Amino acid sequence: MNAPVAGMLFVDKPAAWTSHDVVAVLRRLFPRGTKVGHTGTLDPLATGLLVILVGPCTKLQARLQGMDKIYTGTIRLGVKTDTGDITGKTLEEKPVPALDLPALKAACVSLVGEVSAPAPAYSAVKHEGRPLYEYARKGLAVPVKARTSTVRAWEALAWNAPELTHRVECESGTYVRTLAEVLGDKLGCGGTVSALRRETVGPFLLSEARTLDAWRALPPAELALALTNSLPKLEAALK
Repeated sequence: MNAPVAGMLFVDKPAAWTSHDVVAVLRRLFPRGTKVGHTGTLDPLATGLLVILVGPCTKLQARLQGMDKIYTGTIRLGVKTDTGDITGKTLEEKPVPALDLPALKAACVSLVGEVSAPAPAYSAVKHEGRPLYEYARKGLAVPVKARTSTVRAWEALAWNAPELTHRVECESGTYVRTLAEVLGDKLGCGGTVSALRRETVGPFLLSEARTLDAWRALPPAELALALTNSLPKLEAALK
């Protein structure tokens, strides 16, 4: 790939990878010095759509980060962890009350709108210039940083105690881990994310994404064509 490259790649991020890990791998596909970035971090636990910007398009990162997201996944009720997901240390366990899907549907719908809660201790939200996860990892007291997020829609899809399968549409900057904790508190038993998958970023769909291995396997000419074909989608999204 000799010419300057620009465009987007849609990646289906694998579990246990950080968004930075994905960017580091993809950067090797392009000429030295090519800028590569993403439009919104996914936790290592999470899978799904990661929008990658390449070359001059990385300058559009801030404009694309504000787009709404849709997630699907599962919440484990009856447990709280220090990270807000099942990768963390268990802080509290409580019996799960007798619940059925209609009750859970109603609970999710009741939280549609503005939700105010502290940001997760293990998050990139900053206090005095340092992300909260730095405080947490060093065993320091984590400053409480209140955040208000907007939930556009939230649907309980299936209930197999203690796991709730759900779908949530929310504004950018929303932590689903926080929503799981708010829902768990509302139900009186606590909750933590057990699986999470990002389905959309604004108008961009997971169905358009390829796995990281699939992108790495593409011949350079096909990779260049994919970037070129992404430019109309990027232009339309910015409008």
